[in-house]
Amino acid sequence: MPVLYKVLVEGEWSFEMDADALNAYDMARTDATSVHVLSDHQSYETNILQADFNDKHYRISVNGKPYSVQISDNLDQLISDMGFELGSARNISQIEAPMPGLILDIQVSEGDTVREGDALLVLEAMKMENVILSPREGVVKKVAVTRGMAVDKKHLLLEFE
Repeated sequence: MPVLYKVLVEGEWSFEMDADALNAYDMARTDATSVHVLSDHQSYETNILQADFNDKHYRISVNGKPYSVQISDNLDQLISDMGFELGSARNISQIEAPMPGLILDIQVSEGDTVREGDALLVLEAMKMENVILSPREGVVKKVAVTRGMAVDKKHLLLEFE
């Protein structure tokens, strides 16, 4: 299955493309951050002004005009669909089940302080054990499930203060 990239320009204009779509363009790197592009007999000088590879956010210019560009791949889109967007981790106030399953273990209690990446609970789904990790630092306000409980997708698992 080819990797499908979703591109968002200036937070308003979006399109999807795969790596093969780039082959339609005649491109030549002119230096470490610049590429000259020919498309439909038009010439474009592109430059990377800023790059945040972890957030996949770029500031580019095309023929001198700057643009903000966000790029997400298949994995980023799946994470977003599951409700675990990486950029919004600090705003998360509750954790919901990403899929139906059975709560095998709960590793935190109400009032516990957790760090980003700490194990919160174990959810068994499709015969696999999935460790749900904390997306941020915080204090556990409420644990809304019990060991052995069956949950549906989007079922509230726990809340942060």
